Amino acid sequence: MNEILDGLLDTVEGVDPVVRTLLAGLFIMLETSVLIGLIVPGDTVVLVASTAVDSPVEYFALAITCIAGALAGGSIGFWIGRTIGPWLRASRAGRLIGERNWVRAENFLDHRGGIAVFISRFLPVLHSLTPLTVGMSTLRYRTFILWLAAASTIWSFLYVSVGSAAAGTYRELDDTLSWAAYLFVGIILAFLVVVWIVKKLLDRYSSRFADRPGDHDARTRED
Repeated sequence: MNEILDGLLDTVEGVDPVVRTLLAGLFIMLETSVLIGLIVPGDTVVLVASTAVDSPVEYFALAITCIAGALAGGSIGFWIGRTIGPWLRASRAGRLIGERNWVRAENFLDHRGGIAVFISRFLPVLHSLTPLTVGMSTLRYRTFILWLAAASTIWSFLYVSVGSAAAGTYRELDDTLSWAAYLFVGIILAFLVVVWIVKKLLDRYSSRFADRPGDHDARTRED
């Protein structure tokens, strides 16, 4: 098992650090701007890239690049929504996403405003639809980007920290423990279970608002 994990980690480390970091930022940008995140989750790319982090410089570079990618992608999604949002929603791609998902994103935003932007960053589907939905709403760009920045900072440092910590722990124990690879897998699986639980709780919270019509004014917030 250790040999298999060594091969996988070596493959990731073999990618140039700058390329690796930029690719992670690119995937994060795409998942919040053109719906690619519905197909290839950016969190998987970031978690894999973080296993190759071997210095504070690489750690902060990856985290900051992911934050920048999320803000850039969110901004692109916002302006796509503001300019061609209704057309995109009615297009074939929009219909494939499902009208129910569009309505849920719209209702949640109507009820909770900026808080919906923050929470949606941690939820599947909504994290890709929310920037587009905000662009079609009354919420100001400044409010949107501030809430997105807060959520993206937490998200980025969390994923980069777990991935780099798991890989770092494995490398320290690889020579002394024959089951070090299982420890690495255990850390990642435990993290993913916690993430799944948190997403379920946030999804339950969002459903309280997403399943009933709002007031069509995302600047107001229902407490």
